[in-house]
Amino acid sequence: MENTAMASKTTGSNAARRPKVGLALGSGSARGLAHVGVIRAIEDAGIEVDFIAGTSMGALIGAIHAAGKLDELEATFRTFDWKRTASFFDVVLPKSGLLDGARISELARAHIRADSIETLPKAFAAVATDILSGEEVTISSGDVIEAVRASISVPGIFTPVRSNGHVLVDGGLTNPVPVSVARAMGADIVIAVDLNREIIAGKNMKPLLAAEKTSAAEGSLSGLFSRWVSDYRLSMKDIRRKLLAGDNHASAQFRKWASSEALPNIFEVLLASINIMESSITQTRLDLDRPEVIIQPPLGHIRFLEFDRAEEIIAIGYEHTRRQLAAQPLHALHATSPASGSPVCGTGVSP
Repeated sequence: MENTAMASKTTGSNAARRPKVGLALGSGSARGLAHVGVIRAIEDAGIEVDFIAGTSMGALIGAIHAAGKLDELEATFRTFDWKRTASFFDVVLPKSGLLDGARISELARAHIRADSIETLPKAFAAVATDILSGEEVTISSGDVIEAVRASISVPGIFTPVRSNGHVLVDGGLTNPVPVSVARAMGADIVIAVDLNREIIAGKNMKPLLAAEKTSAAEGSLSGLFSRWVSDYRLSMKDIRRKLLAGDNHASAQFRKWASSEALPNIFEVLLASINIMESSITQTRLDLDRPEVIIQPPLGHIRFLEFDRAEEIIAIGYEHTRRQLAAQPLHALHATSPASGSPVCGTGVSP
């Protein structure tokens, strides 16, 4: 009996000495599916995560992981094609956003199955931005679905979420990779996943390249929406013809607007602007609050809505993380002091 008590005391003491590990999952739309692969690689490395902080798509994946339902989510996304992706676009009369986001909430609810953040098996927090004050808002209690919905509300695309006196939009505007939040939750060691590396050159204005004006557009954002609204375009064809043929100021303005000059569509303008901003903010914040481990999968070629490439994206996240963790002895991760100021696994650049 005495030996049992001593063993229990020793085990407890060892557990107390283990550094608490926090996972900071960054924003990234479809690129966010890489978080699934990253989490798999972390689990395979035998690293136990105590806290999860997520921004935007990182909040969705993080909440579902905290609920212990990552397998189900992965299976769901592996079945996605462009039609399934388009089904999530619940268009509303544009006022504060083009899409309502209710179907995204339904997706989260179907996998999380928890009423509040406090009831999740693992500690979780989502990051959003108050569009009125510009302040970062950390949501670590209350309705988990509302928290995720607020965190993914890309300005101009998804309608904002009203909560506790705030008008909340995408957390990527203020904290794209929430290292500071994971640390504030109690993490001694933070593993950060940055999906904003190289995205500007890789994806912002691809549709303007002549090479993508062919069948390659099938997987692009503009190609997706072309298919999605093809029936509508056909019904509007006659109206367009009449407007172009008119001999008045309105018709002249319409002809100028409808010219064949290669310009990005409204979604690309909004998203390219956000990509540029988030990339800059990410670098600044990571310089100020450096994580002990930083994972930066090479995803610059993945577009905003390419959820139909889930298998590829998840595999990239897994393989890149596996290589990063293998490059550093596992014991070093557990022994690293959070005050060291240097990432355990280097800069996150692909070997």
